[in-house]
Amino acid sequence: MSTALLLPALIGGLANGAVYALVALGLTLVYGVLHIINFAHGSLLMLALYAAWILWAAMGVSPYVALPVLVPLFFVLGYGLQRWVIGPAGHGRETNVLLVTLGLSIVIDNLALAVFGPSTRTTSIPLATRTIDLGVMYLPLPKLIAFAAALVLSGLLWLLLTRTDLGRAIRAVARESDAARLVGIRVTHIHAATFGIGTASVAAAACLLLPSFYVSPDAGYAFVLVAFTTVVMGGMGSFPGALLAGLVIGVIESLSGLWFGPSLAPVGIYAVFALVLLFRPTGLFGARA
Repeated sequence: MSTALLLPALIGGLANGAVYALVALGLTLVYGVLHIINFAHGSLLMLALYAAWILWAAMGVSPYVALPVLVPLFFVLGYGLQRWVIGPAGHGRETNVLLVTLGLSIVIDNLALAVFGPSTRTTSIPLATRTIDLGVMYLPLPKLIAFAAALVLSGLLWLLLTRTDLGRAIRAVARESDAARLVGIRVTHIHAATFGIGTASVAAAACLLLPSFYVSPDAGYAFVLVAFTTVVMGGMGSFPGALLAGLVIGVIESLSGLWFGPSLAPVGIYAVFALVLLFRPTGLFGARA
């Protein structure tokens, strides 16, 4: 394999992996605090893709410009879903909550299908066709923007969790919710805020994806399986693990596509995933219970 082919594959894989990591961070954050797998994660990503597409189609707003609008909007949506739908319907039982998120996913997917139909929608903004000359390759500008923005947003999320009162409360609830409640932390509010942050993360990812991706009622499925794999590979509930695993999976996918063809690219992902779990069952950064 020549360097002329290998290096572009590595760079392109890192660009894709950063977006995978951003999608997975929201999923791992929800798991780390609420201790549930959010089956509606992919459907909320699809909903955010449609929201960004509507802003572009109706008002000509670039998905990048829509990012600061959709992120807080989807935080509110996620907060409301957890506070007034998922939480009350779950009655405090994790099994019930899993079923509620699964039902929510089915409802969102079918509503999107009823409203928008099965057709694929795309955007056509000027930046989408531009490339950057890196010497060894021409990297599409949307991928470069997505890579840089995903890393910046991941860093901001890390600062939120480590340097703010909300972040300290989230970490306290994740560690021991009963003790957090005893010291005055509103656990219900923190659960809803955490779910809102996870939903805001997929909204940010949607804005970064749309210039070079498509949207359809099943668009979320293309990322949610990779996001679940990323979370487990990195270690359930581990923030650094999800970030590193996302980048690794992006590179593996790119190299597998180069060696085996695009249709067999997932084979490399799940082969490495199986090896990681074989030698490190808790994931890269996971801790034993």
